[in-house]
Amino acid sequence: MGGSSSRDQTAETSNSTFFTEDEVRNLKSEYETGGMEKAKLLIQRKINDLENTELNIAVTGESGAGKSTFINAVRGLNKDDEGAAQTGTTEGTMEPTGYRHPTLPNVCLWDLPGMGTIKFPANKYLKQIKFEKYDFFIIISGCRFTENDVKLAKEIKRLEKNFYFVRSKIDNDLHAMRMEGGDFNEEEELEKIRNYCNRNLQEAGIQSPRIFLISSIDLNRYDFNLLNKALEGDLPSIKKSIYILSLPNLNLEIVERKKKELKKRVWMLASLSGVVGAVPVPGVSLGCDIAILIRGIIGFRKCMGLDDASLQRLATMAGKPVGDLKAVVNSPLVGKLTPVLMNRLAWGTTAIFISGLEIALDIIPVVGSIFGAGSSFLITYKLLTGALDDLTVNAKRVVTAAFGTD
Repeated sequence: MGGSSSRDQTAETSNSTFFTEDEVRNLKSEYETGGMEKAKLLIQRKINDLENTELNIAVTGESGAGKSTFINAVRGLNKDDEGAAQTGTTEGTMEPTGYRHPTLPNVCLWDLPGMGTIKFPANKYLKQIKFEKYDFFIIISGCRFTENDVKLAKEIKRLEKNFYFVRSKIDNDLHAMRMEGGDFNEEEELEKIRNYCNRNLQEAGIQSPRIFLISSIDLNRYDFNLLNKALEGDLPSIKKSIYILSLPNLNLEIVERKKKELKKRVWMLASLSGVVGAVPVPGVSLGCDIAILIRGIIGFRKCMGLDDASLQRLATMAGKPVGDLKAVVNSPLVGKLTPVLMNRLAWGTTAIFISGLEIALDIIPVVGSIFGAGSSFLITYKLLTGALDDLTVNAKRVVTAAFGTD
């Protein structure tokens, strides 16, 4: 029983802070022996990992399968936006082409040429594409998965990479069926398509294929959310967090998942503030680092899609005037962030500083106890937590105004 509890606590610590058990012990040891600068370096290194770790997503399939449209959709871009992948080209992708995420440039989606073309025949394709570069593969088909798709999947599996089959253009298929007239049941038709894809792949030698039915025109429908959850479940901690934060705000669930990921970063920024100006509780000083606060809130704001560029992209995706989305945003944190504003918020926080100590230490697993006695830590923690709550509320208002749905 005791061993299980210890494992649970370790898992919670790792999941909540991105630190391994060894890193937590090292951090505590450095701090307790007076090595605040070393502790600061350990935390800063982990923050840098979160900001700079690359996530490379490979998207492949035959020409015309909808790869470019999918790549644009998951980045929240319209085909005419700057940086959008070209759609509707007849020659298809001739070289692996990377498309950076508009707000998280360390996330890159790669449009890979289809296997079996003149330039990339099947027997050379596997050697020419650098598989080790990509974190996982999405194999897209607009109709049925081909022999080349299966060959590719088997090679990816051999190299111990994850792959997912995406059947695109589902909205087109269902529209055509409706136009034929007669009885039409969307759920039954979707199940038929899913079963057909499953049978097609199993007959070709892929056991238990993971298949997701997608419309890149309307990601809120069909299996896009299921695809996201499958990807998240397979990615390691930091890359999972990066992937979640890269998603467009299509629904309230995505906003809530983003909040959960960003909450894990709050204590690290607060701890960084704590080691910069650690002050014991009796002094209750506003020793928090204003630059850390501003940096954190700007990052939260972008991830929550509340900067001007993100609001414009979401408005275009939803087919709404951007003014309608901006009209529901009500927060001083979406404007210019200044030291004066941060200090005003901080002084308001001191009124509940002491009473919040026990609660804060309860919420922050293990590592919080390292800096929990410092007012700089607690004030920064409470300010960033309040800012994240505020931005989440506003992001949800924007999503509701854009899509009018959960």
